Amino acid sequence: MRSRTFQFLSRICALFLSGSVCCFPEESVLPHGNAPAAIVSQYFPSRVHEFVWRNWNAVGPAKLAKIIGATEQEVTELAVSMGLPREANVPPQMLQRGYVTLIRRNWHLLPYAQLLQLLDMTPERLAVMLREEDFLWIKLGSLKPACEPLRYQAPDEAARARVDEIRRVVEQDFGDEIRLPAEPRFDFVRQINEPLLSYSPPPGGPDRKSVQRIVYSYVALYGDPLLNPELNPYPDGLLQRLSSVGINGVWMQAVLRDLAPGGEAFPEFGEGHEQRLASLRAMVERAAKYGVYVYLYINEPRAMPLAFFKDRPDIGGVTEGQLQTLCTSQPAVRQWMGDALAHVFREVPGLGGVYTITASENLTNCASHGGWASCPRCKERSDADILVEVVGVIEEGVHRGNPEANVLVSDWGWRGHGDAPDIIARLPQSVYLMSVSEWHLPIERGGVASTVGEYSISAVGPGPRSQGHWKAAREKGLRIGTEIQFNNTCEIASIPYLPVLDLIGEHCANLQPMKLDAMLIGWTMGGYPSPNFQLAERMSRTPAPTMEAALDEVARERFGPEGAPHAHKAWTLMSEAFREYPFHISVVYTSPVQWGAANPLYPEKTGYSATMWGIPYDHLDGWRGPYPPDVFASQFEKIATGWQPGIVELQSAVDKAPPELRGEAQRDLWLAKAASIHFQSVANQARFVAARDALADQSAALPSEETQRLRAEIARVLESEIALARELYTLAREDSRIGFEPSCQYFYLPLDLVEKVVNCRWLQERFGDEAATANR
Repeated sequence: MRSRTFQFLSRICALFLSGSVCCFPEESVLPHGNAPAAIVSQYFPSRVHEFVWRNWNAVGPAKLAKIIGATEQEVTELAVSMGLPREANVPPQMLQRGYVTLIRRNWHLLPYAQLLQLLDMTPERLAVMLREEDFLWIKLGSLKPACEPLRYQAPDEAARARVDEIRRVVEQDFGDEIRLPAEPRFDFVRQINEPLLSYSPPPGGPDRKSVQRIVYSYVALYGDPLLNPELNPYPDGLLQRLSSVGINGVWMQAVLRDLAPGGEAFPEFGEGHEQRLASLRAMVERAAKYGVYVYLYINEPRAMPLAFFKDRPDIGGVTEGQLQTLCTSQPAVRQWMGDALAHVFREVPGLGGVYTITASENLTNCASHGGWASCPRCKERSDADILVEVVGVIEEGVHRGNPEANVLVSDWGWRGHGDAPDIIARLPQSVYLMSVSEWHLPIERGGVASTVGEYSISAVGPGPRSQGHWKAAREKGLRIGTEIQFNNTCEIASIPYLPVLDLIGEHCANLQPMKLDAMLIGWTMGGYPSPNFQLAERMSRTPAPTMEAALDEVARERFGPEGAPHAHKAWTLMSEAFREYPFHISVVYTSPVQWGAANPLYPEKTGYSATMWGIPYDHLDGWRGPYPPDVFASQFEKIATGWQPGIVELQSAVDKAPPELRGEAQRDLWLAKAASIHFQSVANQARFVAARDALADQSAALPSEETQRLRAEIARVLESEIALARELYTLAREDSRIGFEPSCQYFYLPLDLVEKVVNCRWLQERFGDEAATANR
C-alpha cells in the first residue's frame, strides 16, 4: 500500500512535470498554469499602495519607483502617508538570500515583466529557479495569478482618506516602535560566523568510526556554491558552533554530472568540475579543522530533458513530463556513475562519504517513482533488482575512490514508504541503512486516529517501519542509522529550534537500545546550532546519562545553576503541550503554521487552494486534513494554552541566568514566545474562516442567536489576532531568525505583522457595518 505521504509527493511531482499544469508557451519560458485573477487586498486604497507597503524595507525606493513609473520622492511620500518610516532599511543581502521571499510577496501584485525587474533576473533564470529550486513552482501553487502591470497614479481623494485611516492605525497600534531600528534581516548569518570565545576542536580531527551526527547548513543557498565562493554554505563560525554541540558531519547537495567528467558516453558532462572539486577540497579541509566531515547528498542518476536522448534512444528509460531517466539497466550509465564517484572520492579523499536516496521526489532511476514497467529494459525486472543495483554502483564507485568513505543509504520512498526487507537483504555489506525513526507511528489527536508520514517531533519514535528495517539490516550485518529532526520539522519550521527538549530526550532514550551508527539530523531545515543538539550529543555518550541528568546538564550550561531548574521545567511543560499537535501531512504542508499571525484574513472566500509550504490563503479544508474544523482549532489552542506556563518558567530562567548567559537565554525565550503565537494564530484563523463561511452560506437560515454568536466569534478572533501580530512584530524586529527557513527563506517580514493589524482593523469595520445593517 502506498502511503498517503508518498501519494501526495508523487502527485505534486506529477503536476510539476506535467505540461498541462506547468506550461511554457512559445512566447515565454515562464510557466503560467491556469492564471486565475490575482487577489487584491481591499484594505489598501490601490494595488500601488499595496506594492509599496509590501516591498518597503525589502527593496530600495528607487527601484520601486522605476518599476511603477514614479519618482523616488513619490514612492517615499506614498509610504510615509501610510505611516511607514521615511527611511527604508533594506538588507543588503535581500536579493541574494531573500529572492524567494520577494517572489512570494509579489506573486499577486506583479506580472512577470515587472517581477523580473524587481529581481534583476532574466526569464530563463527565473524559469530554472521555479522549476528546480526545491519545488518553488509547486510551493506557489503551480499557477501565476493574472496581474495587470502596475503604474503609478497620484492618489485621489478617496485614496487619501483611506491612507489617513491606515496611518492612524499604525500610529495608534505601534507608536514610535515602527521607527525604531530592527535587527537586520539575515543578520543571523553574521552572528553565526562570529568565532566562539571558548572553543577547543575535537582531538585527532574527524573520526569516521564514531557515531556520525550530520546536519544541513542553516545559511545555505540554492545555486552552485562550489563555483561561487560567496555562497559558501559552511563558514568557519558555523562549523565551529556545530562542532561545539556535537555535530561531526555536514551534508551538501551534489549533482554528479557537475563534479566529474562524463567520459566517452557523456562528453557534455563535467564542465567546470575541476574548479568545483578544488572548492570542495578546500571546504573539506576547513571542516576537518573542527572535527567535521563533509558528506555529499547523491540522488543519481538525475533525469535529463528529452532532447538529451535524441541521439541516445538506447539509454533513455521512464519518462515523466519533459524529463526522462538515464536507465541504469544500461551498462554505460552504471559505468559512468561508478567512474564519476570514484573520480570525486580520489580527488577529494577527505570527504566523509555519501548519503543517497534512490526513490526521492526527483526522478532518477526507472524504479524511483514506481513506474519501471514503462521502461523497455526494466519492465522484466523488479524494483528490488533496480534499486539494489543502483546502491551497488554507488557503493562500488565511492569505495573505488576511497575505501574508508561511508555510504549511507536511505530507505525513503521504497515501496511508497512501505516495508522492504527483501531490498535490505540484498544491499552491499559495507553500507549504512538509514530510516526515518518515527515513520508509520500510530497516533491519536483530539480523538482522530492517524499515522506519522513525515518527520515529527510531537510524535516520539521509533515507529514500526524503522524498527523492522533496522532489524533486517542488523541481521544482514549492516550498520544502521536514523533520519531524524531535533530542532524543528514541517510542524513549524519558521522558528529555528523548539524548546521541547523532553521530547528530544525521550526520542534519544528510545533509540539508545538500537545502538545506531549514524544520525542524519534534519533535512534542509533544522540545522541551527542549538541546545537540542547539545542534548542529543550528551545522550549518545557511553555510558549514556539518564534523560533527566542530561536535561539538567544542558539547562545549567544554558541558564546557569539558578536558572536551570526553571528552564528544565519550561521544557517539560512545552513538550507536554506539543504532544497535542494535530499531525497530518496536510496540516504540516499547507496550514498557516509557518506564517502564524502574518497570514492575512480575507473577508470572503478567495477560491485559492493552500499550497505546499508556500501560501496558505484561507483554505481551511486543505489545512485540516482528517481533523474536523473545531478539533483542528482546538488542538492548536491546547498547544498554545499549555505553552504559556512554560513561557512563565522560561522567563524566570532568563531572569536568574548569570549576565554572561542572559543574552542567549533571552533569545531562547523570544523563540518560545514566537512559537506560541504561531500556534494560537492557526486556531484563530481556522475559527475565523469557519465563522465567516457560515455567515456567508446563503443556503443556511441561521437563527439570530447563531448569527450573533458567529459575529462575536469573529470579533474575538480579530482582537486576538491584533494582539498576536503586535507581539510577534516586536519579537521579529528583535530576532532576524524568526520567520526564516533555509529553503523558503522568510515566510514573513516584520512589516507584514503591521499589515496584519491594518487588515484586522479594516475587517472589524467591515463586519461591524454588516452587523449594524443586519440589526436594522
